[in-house]
Amino acid sequence: MYVPETRLSAKDKLGHNSVMLFRTLALLLVVTSVAASEGDAILAAVEQHARQLAAGHAGEIHIEAGPIDDSRLQACAQREAYSPPNTRNIGRTHIGIRCLAGANWNILVPVRIGVISTYVTTRRALLAGKTIQADDLSTVSGDLGALPTGTVIKPEQAVGKTLRNSIGAGQALRTHQLLAPRVIRQGQTVRVVSQGTGFAVRAEGKALNHAGAGELARVKMPSGRTISGIAQEDGSILLTN
Repeated sequence: MYVPETRLSAKDKLGHNSVMLFRTLALLLVVTSVAASEGDAILAAVEQHARQLAAGHAGEIHIEAGPIDDSRLQACAQREAYSPPNTRNIGRTHIGIRCLAGANWNILVPVRIGVISTYVTTRRALLAGKTIQADDLSTVSGDLGALPTGTVIKPEQAVGKTLRNSIGAGQALRTHQLLAPRVIRQGQTVRVVSQGTGFAVRAEGKALNHAGAGELARVKMPSGRTISGIAQEDGSILLTN
């Protein structure tokens, strides 16, 4: 049976094209909305994790996260933020976000964690071997995230300690530049203490190295055995198990 070809009028074609265009635009809006929603959710998770990382630092916290390319990420019902190994908890770093439900992806998001707080600088040039006094130091305000790891935050962390190396005026002081005062000197007789639940054993030995409080000290016992422990403020050595 012959079926006559259906021809659309110009008006009908215009209406048909308008419907198709509307459907296409609606689909694009849905896709864009999903992507935008996913991107916003990722950045929110990153910021929350970043604030947790910075919580140990006293000061005003600033977070800058992104950019991220979420154009190929499927919608996720549950996300988990994590810190990759060997990353800083402030400054420029990365935070990982992985999807646990609804999709299977894992991305790293660049983030800058700033903490505006005080830190310690030198008031004048100081020579190696100098024992630091309070008037050698100044306290200034700045972004700890932009400073080297180990920057000294409080003057009392440095006063009384000795400089390993010379340092110029106005420089941020770092913990690795400081030596604790010696409480044990090589060759001296020292008291060795071993403690446990309900008991303490004491003996004497000869120190084999210099040590400041909290540093590792090696001791040769009268039996000839060499043991190691942590130097204490009173000059004794607490054995490590």
